[in-house]
Amino acid sequence: MNIENAQVQMRKGILEFCILHIISRGEVYASDMLDELTSARIMVVEGTLYPLLTRLKNAGLLDYKWVESTSGPPRKYYLLTDLGRTSLEALNDTWQELAESVNAIVSKTDQHKKPGNGAVSVELPGSPITPSSNA
Repeated sequence: MNIENAQVQMRKGILEFCILHIISRGEVYASDMLDELTSARIMVVEGTLYPLLTRLKNAGLLDYKWVESTSGPPRKYYLLTDLGRTSLEALNDTWQELAESVNAIVSKTDQHKKPGNGAVSVELPGSPITPSSNA
């Protein structure tokens, strides 16, 4: 298993969800989306973002408007459509369910770790279990 590839695929899987969330807060410029995604460590480049924005627009989930800029050409600002808001609500429900399910599995794994299997055992002073009590 290529861990780096798995990590990239996990990030790609939630990219649309994150983009819809960013846009749901109000009109947003693509470079601001890139900045937020990068600062959240969901690495994405323009070559990934723009085709994705086009696909979301073609699916009716978002729209855009051109705004004149005082420092250059007009800028394209993205906003969610009603369908985009409805879809995001459904994705929120799915995300909550998925996060709870994954956390339940991960927490069981953490509970089952035993000394010698990569877990660290720490004995506290006054603990009822001491090396001499196991004899």
